[in-house]
Parts: sequence; structure tokens; C-alpha cells
Amino acid sequence: MSAPTITQTATDVISHRQTLRLCTAGSVDDGKSTFVGRLLHDTKSVLADQLASVEQTSADRGFEGLDLSLLVDGLRAEREQGITIDVAYRYFATDKRTFILADTPGHVQYTRNTVTGMSTSQVVVLLIDARHGVVEQTVRHLNVAALLGVKTVILAVNKIDLVDYSEDVFNTIRDQFLAKANALEISDPHVVPISALKGDNVVERSTHMNWYTGPTVLELLEEIPVNSGRALELDFRFPIQYVLREHASDYRAYAGSVTAGSIRVGDEVTAPEGRTTTVTHIDTADGEVEEARAGDAVALRLADDIDLVRGDLLAASSRPEPVREFYGTVVGLTEKKVAPGQAVKVRYGTSLVRGRVASVDRIVDIDGENPVSEPENFGLNDIAHVTIMVANDLPVEDYAARGAVGNFLLIDQSSGNTLAAGLVGTRLG
Repeated sequence: MSAPTITQTATDVISHRQTLRLCTAGSVDDGKSTFVGRLLHDTKSVLADQLASVEQTSADRGFEGLDLSLLVDGLRAEREQGITIDVAYRYFATDKRTFILADTPGHVQYTRNTVTGMSTSQVVVLLIDARHGVVEQTVRHLNVAALLGVKTVILAVNKIDLVDYSEDVFNTIRDQFLAKANALEISDPHVVPISALKGDNVVERSTHMNWYTGPTVLELLEEIPVNSGRALELDFRFPIQYVLREHASDYRAYAGSVTAGSIRVGDEVTAPEGRTTTVTHIDTADGEVEEARAGDAVALRLADDIDLVRGDLLAASSRPEPVREFYGTVVGLTEKKVAPGQAVKVRYGTSLVRGRVASVDRIVDIDGENPVSEPENFGLNDIAHVTIMVANDLPVEDYAARGAVGNFLLIDQSSGNTLAAGLVGTRLG
């Protein structure tokens, strides 16, 4: 990118850079924290005082050079134990684009955190230790990526320096990974040999592996097309969050966020029970606009006086059919077990309705062993296929576009705690 001109300020350049959301995953001790620290350090995304603190702490521990994992493991408990226990979001940038990175934990018992991090990411960087190759947790994270519809997975074969930068070791791991990725229909897999500790092929090209001529991890992240418009490619969806009324001026509008597609003044929309009307005005905090797109918070005024309430859906002509029963895949978020027949509240979009878990059909076999069909219940970190029944019609549709449509929550009726997060219509394993 050329230097900003007088008419193209640095602010203009930054505001027009695309943003890629990515997630790191992998087993414990595969070097995720060091990898993220390397990305931050080598892209010059670390403040001077942070770097000075890391230098001091590294020296106090007798670490040779910089312990870059300290740039990431900021919680005291994590620093003391040397592990990452939650999802942490990091921000960095290059001349080409900006990045939002979700750094997820490697422990099996934090599967729910991994799902959280991957659910908003377009790319997953999956780290493995070159000495151990593809392990159970690698397959687990690949399956979760496939479940969430992630198509781009970069396998970073870390600690390649500890196997003497062996091409044979790398090729064996690459072939194992690509076979798993292809079986799961992950359409855009990449494999890069790296040493996060030494800096090989993370940001800078390695001088130790003349047999590898592919891109570095950062080069891949800069080149992968940003699919920020995927929600725009869907049909218009607008769950009503609030009804705005001003009786003195006869003002009536429906506020919320456009979750998918786009809408223009003059477009026809459908409301519940097959009613149709036209959008006459689109209001924002900054005044009226002619068009609203996915992600925009707006208030829509309609040509006809239709009785609509919070939770109702305004949609394009291809409106989803309301149902009283649907199936999907859920991830358990609490210690409390959820059993068939259990009464719950179901949050879908802005709707909150009574329902029950009609059946728990299967605990997903994401490790390749011990499938559980018709289990008695599911709990924390379990990924399960379920059938849900609801007391009121819900216009659900299959999960798509990183959750623009098709996601729901199961909520405990008595405590109000969220029991599980789900994806409509998704099946895995």
C-alpha cells in the first residue's frame, strides 16, 4: 500500500481496510499463546510498556530471549499456571487489513469456549506440535469448525525446529490433516510449517526450510478474501426488537437490527400471517436513509397499519415458515444437565417463547470413538443433536452466514441461566 496522499489521510486508509475475524485453536502446550504473541510482536502491535514488562518477566524467569506468550496470557491465574483458560480477543493490523483474533483454550473441558471463539470467525488457525502430529484434540477442533461452517482452516505445524525442520515429518502431518479436512468438507485447508518461538513462517519467512515455498501464516491471512458480505447475500430478515410510537405525531416505527440481506425505501416486506406491506421510511440515529444492510440498527416505517410486536419478523418474500418443532445441534454451557422432556425457554432472534426439549437424539462423536445414541441427557461442553418443541410458532431457518440466521438459546425457566447455544438444522457426526 502506498503512503497516504494529501487527499488520502491515514485515517481514510485505516477506515477502508477490511477486517478479518480469525480464531486460534489447538491442544494444550501446542504453542497458541506464543504464536499469538509472535503475531502481535512481529506486526509491531505491542506497546512499548507491554514489551518492557515482557522483557523483565522473561528475564526474571530465566527465559532466553522473549517469552512472547506473556503478551497473551494476561490473567494472573494463567501466568502462574502457564495455561490459557478463556477466550481472549486480540486486535492487530498490517498495511493490508485489520484483524480480530479469538484466542481459545486448548483443554477439552473448555470446548464451549472454543465454540464461542469459532462461531464468529471466518478462519481458524489450528496449531499442532510437530513432534505429536494430528491428535484427538486436533480432530475435535476440526469437527467443531465443520459444525460451525468454517471453510478456511490453516494448520500451523508448530515447533518444527524441534524436529530439525524435517520435511518428511511435515509431509506426514500435512497428509493426515488434509485427509481429515476433506472428509469433513472443509473446502479451503492450508498447512504451514512454523516455529512460533523462533519466528519461522509466522510473519517472516523462514531461512531454515528451503523445501517450503508457500506463504507464511500472515501472508495467508492477508490474502484470504474477507467474506464480510455473506449475511448480505441472504434474503432480508428483520426481527422486531421494539415498537416506537408517538401518538401526538402519529409516528409508528419498528426498531431492530437487520440480521441478513438489505432493504430499501419502497421495498415490499412480509409480516406474520402472510401480510405484506411496503417500507416508506428508514430512520437512524443520524436521520433518514434510503437503504439499510445487514448489521445496521434502524427503525422501519411501513405503509400499512399492521399490529406487530417485539419478536415478530419482517422478511423478504421468501419468508421462513413458522414451526412448532425443529431440530438442531446444541453446545452445553452449564453444569446443569438437560434431559428429554425438560421445560425451557427458547430465545430465537428477539423472540422468547416457552418450549421443551422433545428429545436428545445423540451426543456428537467428535473424537471418533464411543458414540452415544439416545442419551439420558447432555451437559457442559457436550455437543448434542436435539429436537425442540415450542408453544408458539417460530419462523426458524437453518444456521447460515456465521449466525446471521438460525441460532438459538435454551434458557432455564426458573433461574434464567443459559443452558445451551444451538444451531438450527445442523447435524454433525
